[in-house]
Amino acid sequence: MSDCQSLGDCDDARVTRIYEYLDGALSREDLAEIKGHLDTCTDCSTEYDLECVIRSVVKRSCVEAAPANLKAAILDRLHNGRTADV
Repeated sequence: MSDCQSLGDCDDARVTRIYEYLDGALSREDLAEIKGHLDTCTDCSTEYDLECVIRSVVKRSCVEAAPANLKAAILDRLHNGRTADV
């Protein structure tokens, strides 16, 4: 059992608060509460770190452009009704 769960104060609602914390959707008081909790709870801190990595990868992948030849091949298949050779 995690440190947090053994104290009886972490659950799905706490994880949701971590997401809200990352989104900047909490009041100043709530931000301080979650920050303090993350400083003391290894499990929630790990969840926070994982979510930061996931968000970073998604953000980075959203700005990468597909190669021009890939775009052209996809558009060609869409316009001609062909499927990719598998």
